[in-house]
Amino acid sequence: MARIVMKFGGTSVANLERIHNVARHVKREVEAGHEVAVVVSAMSGKTNELVSWVQDTPKANGANSPFYDAREYDTVVASGEQVTSGLVAIALQSMGINARSWQGWQIPIRTDNSHGAARIMEIDGTEIIKRMGEGQVAVIAGFQGIGPDNRIATLGRGGSDTSAVAIAASVKADRCDIYTDVDGVYTTDPRIVPQARRMKKVSFEEMLEMASLGSKVLQVRSVELAMVFKVRTFVRSSFEDPDAPGMGDLLNPPGTLICDEEEIVEQEVVTGIAFAKDEAQISLRRLSDRPGVSAAIFGPLAEAHINVDMIVQNISEDGSKTDMTFTVPYGDVQKAIKVLEDNKEKIGFDVVQSESGLAKVSVIGIGMRSHAGVAALAFKALAEKSINIKAITTSEIKISILIDGAYSELAVRTLHSAYGLDKS
Repeated sequence: MARIVMKFGGTSVANLERIHNVARHVKREVEAGHEVAVVVSAMSGKTNELVSWVQDTPKANGANSPFYDAREYDTVVASGEQVTSGLVAIALQSMGINARSWQGWQIPIRTDNSHGAARIMEIDGTEIIKRMGEGQVAVIAGFQGIGPDNRIATLGRGGSDTSAVAIAASVKADRCDIYTDVDGVYTTDPRIVPQARRMKKVSFEEMLEMASLGSKVLQVRSVELAMVFKVRTFVRSSFEDPDAPGMGDLLNPPGTLICDEEEIVEQEVVTGIAFAKDEAQISLRRLSDRPGVSAAIFGPLAEAHINVDMIVQNISEDGSKTDMTFTVPYGDVQKAIKVLEDNKEKIGFDVVQSESGLAKVSVIGIGMRSHAGVAALAFKALAEKSINIKAITTSEIKISILIDGAYSELAVRTLHSAYGLDKS
């Protein structure tokens, strides 16, 4: 017998037919004798609808300002998961399974006060553990908790993944199964590279890099939590037949296991290729090369919640001036430029320039730690396809390359083949 947390995303609970299918997956694990908790997202498209209602309400009343109270935003958008948790509990009850729904505040899942993007501070899993021990399935609304102001607080987009992993850690689950519309983690997006392979195992570190660099399978914070608390996490498909052979395998169910590096016996040099489109590059020209200039640039950007990624600095021949180039998401370009212009006197640059329509392609693998020539192979392969590299950053297990967005898919296919990741 094991203790399992099962999380189902929006496409998995998109309608009543799919909710019935989710209940069959849960029933399989219950009948195998496992203690089960379920975490659910809102039905597909529901959160977008709720968000649009919040945004449109001030406009409908003729308000000049588009702003609204973030606490009320959370009250509205959290209702999507509340509906799903109740429906899944009803579906399980109709199958003869003892189940009840739980909202975040009932457990409670305690968060900080950052409404709309709250972080989990503490989960008291005592009552959930007690109920599971009594044979009851806890169906928990993901994406939400209760803030220090005693109001509902939501965790930001993709927060149900984070809820599931955090709950798995709090109840000391043997594993956390993330059910989605794909059957695992692939070496890259199979829509771009049909030869992409589903990986049997991937380390927490590799998955964290892939999630932060463009892979949409898991939310970054959920992988961080899984790594910190060593929560063995399976990515699985909810659309496979719940009763198919092997679906109930406790140790090796279908899908991809995200686990500690020590569990991976054969470590490949490169595990996968991630990519992110819609990157933008900002350059500050002719900065004074003095102590504190970097802090003067990136401090205000951080305060404005602008995520800066690749940073390149070029110093002039006499060492008096420097150019600073860095990347931000395309949607933050104008906001970033305004922040920089507002701080121009303090920073001391001559001109700010920007370029959009770029893409970041990343090569990831824990095996890179002990192998030389990984970067050289990437540069050679891209050069043979006449793909120009604008910027490069590296870490112990990652190489990220900035290129023109028009070449992103060609670059992904080229690197995927160069590292031998295509299906044999």
